[in-house]
Amino acid sequence: MCGIIGFTGYIDAKEVLLNGLAELEYRGYDSAGIAVCTERGIETFKNVGKVASLRNEIPAEIQSSCGIGHTRWATHGGVTKTNAHPHSCGKVTLIHNGIIENYHELANELAKEGRIAQSQTDTEVAAMLLDSLYTGDPYAAISEAVKRLTGAYAFCILFADQKDVIYCIRKGSPLVACMAEEGAVIASDMVALLRYSKEYFVLPEYNIAKLTKNSIMVTDLYGNTVTPSMLSVNWDMSAAQKNGFKHYMLKEIHEQPESVRLTIRPRIKRENGFVLPDFSEDKIPDDLFMNAGRIIITACGTAMHAGLVGRILIERMLRIPVTVEIASEFRYADPIMDERSLVIVVSQSGETADTLAALRLAKEKGAKTLAIVNVKGSSISREADYCMYTHAGPEIAVASTKAYTAQLAVFYLIALRFAMAAGKLSDKQVSEYMNELEAVPEKIEKILKKRDVIKELSKRLTPASDLFFIGRGLDYALSCEGSIKLKEITYIHSEAYAAGELKHGTLSLITGGTPVIALGTQKDVFPKLISNVKEVRARGAMVILVTNEANDGDEALEKGICAEHLVIPACKDEFAPFLAAVYLQLIAYYTSSYRGLDVDQPRNLAKSVTVE
Repeated sequence: MCGIIGFTGYIDAKEVLLNGLAELEYRGYDSAGIAVCTERGIETFKNVGKVASLRNEIPAEIQSSCGIGHTRWATHGGVTKTNAHPHSCGKVTLIHNGIIENYHELANELAKEGRIAQSQTDTEVAAMLLDSLYTGDPYAAISEAVKRLTGAYAFCILFADQKDVIYCIRKGSPLVACMAEEGAVIASDMVALLRYSKEYFVLPEYNIAKLTKNSIMVTDLYGNTVTPSMLSVNWDMSAAQKNGFKHYMLKEIHEQPESVRLTIRPRIKRENGFVLPDFSEDKIPDDLFMNAGRIIITACGTAMHAGLVGRILIERMLRIPVTVEIASEFRYADPIMDERSLVIVVSQSGETADTLAALRLAKEKGAKTLAIVNVKGSSISREADYCMYTHAGPEIAVASTKAYTAQLAVFYLIALRFAMAAGKLSDKQVSEYMNELEAVPEKIEKILKKRDVIKELSKRLTPASDLFFIGRGLDYALSCEGSIKLKEITYIHSEAYAAGELKHGTLSLITGGTPVIALGTQKDVFPKLISNVKEVRARGAMVILVTNEANDGDEALEKGICAEHLVIPACKDEFAPFLAAVYLQLIAYYTSSYRGLDVDQPRNLAKSVTVE
C-alpha cells in the first residue's frame, strides 16, 4: 500500500525522490520521508502529512545523488514522525511496503541483544534484524534476514559503508525498476518511473537488486545472475496527470469511454457480416470454459463488484454455475476446487494481496486460473494460467472508476465468446450483443454531458448521514458498487440492498428524508422495483430513481414516483450497468466535493492493497 522510490545516478536525488513520492502519494499519504547519501553519511528527513510538508523539512543545501523515499499508509503504529519511514539502525537504513507478521517475536529476540525499537513499526524491527546480521556483506545479511522474516515486504536498503548503492528485495509487495540516462530507479509503481523510461522490469520475488549509478544487477539468493524480462508501457506521463481536471477521479470518470474502447477493440473480429469476440491475442482457448464444471470469481472491493455482474452474465449466457467469493474469505474457507474448476481472479493492480493468495490456492488445488488485471507484469498476471488485460491506463484516484467499467467490458466479452463457442448463442445473437457493447462508449459520453444535473442533485445529498441503494438482478450487483463508491469518498454511511429484501428488516432504517437511490434499469423486474420504491416513499424517503430509456414507457413508472429521475440512454438491459455506473460515480464525486473532502485520497484508504 505504501509508496516506495529509490534512485542513484547523476542528478539531484532529493528532487527525484520528492517528485516520485508526489506521484506515488495515492498509495499512502499519512506521512512521508527520504534518506539520502551525503558527504556526512546517510541523512534522513521525514514528516507527518503529505509530501508537500516533507519538502519544507529538507534544507535546500542538501546535495546527494543517491537516496530512498517513502509515503506511508499506516499499519503498525499511529501516524507519527517517529513511525514514518525511512527507519535506521546502525549501518542500515530502509523503507518498506508490506507487513512483517512475526515482527513481535523478532523484536523480543533482538531486545535480548540490547536492540530496542524506538517506533511502533514492524519496519524498524526489520532494520534492526538486518543490522544485527550485517558484517560488511549486504547479500549475506539480506539472504539471512529473509529466512527469518514472515509476511510480505518490498525493501529498499542503504548500508552506511556502501556509498551510493541501493539494495532491494521483495516478497509479495511490488517493485519495478528501470535504467535511464539519469541513473537507476526503482519504485513500487510504474507511475514513478515514467519520467525516466517506458521500459522497465518487475523485480522477481526473492531476488536481490543492486542499483548503482550505471547499472542494475539482479541475483538470486544463491548469487546467480538473473535477467528479468523487460516490459513497456503504452501510455505516457500525461496519462498519470490531472490534465486540467480538478481531481484525478473526475478525470478518470471522463476517461471511461476511451478505456472501454481500448479494452474491447483488440478483441473484436468482423466475419461474414458479424461482429464477434476474439481472444486470439490473449491466447485463451475456447475449451477453458467449455471444460469447466464450475466457475469461481474471486476479488476484493470494486473488482469483486465487477465479478457480481460477471456472474449474472456468464450464468445467463453460458449456463455454467458461477459463484463470487471475497478473496480474503475465500482463501480461508477451504474451498472445493478441482481440475474442472475455473477460477477468475480480478485486480486492477495485479498485486492485491488477498486476491494473489486466492490465485495461488486455486493453482495448488489444480484449478485453471484466468486473471483480469490492468498492470502488465504484475504478480497476478504472471502467475495465472491465462490473463486478460483491461487496457485502462493508470488509475490514480483511490476510488476506482474506469478500472471497474473496463473489468465489466472483459466480463461481457468472456460471456459472449464462450457462449458462442459452446453453441449457447448463435453468431447472429452474439453479434447483436457485440454491437451493443461497441455502442457503450458513445452512450457513456452522453451521460457525462449531464454532469451539471448530477452536480445539482448531489447538493441535496451533502447533509445526509445515511443513504441506501436498492435494485434487483444486475441493478443489485451495481448497487453494491455504487454504495462502496459513495461511502469511501463522502464518509456517508451507505448500504446496498436487494430491493426485495426491504421487508425483511431494512425498512426499519428508512425515516423521513433518508436518501434512497433506486436502480430500475431491468425491464423484467421493473414493476417489482417500483413497488419497492413506493414502500420507501411511504416512509418518507427521498428517492433518486435511475431508469433505462428503453423501458421508460412502462406503465409502472408513475408521475411523481421519485424526487429525482435519471435516465440512461436506451440499451439492452444487460448493458445498463455500464451506463448507470457513471451516474453513481458522478453522484459520489460531487457529493464528496460539496462536503469539502479530499476526493482522490479519502481518509484511511490507499489505492493498491498489497497487505492483508
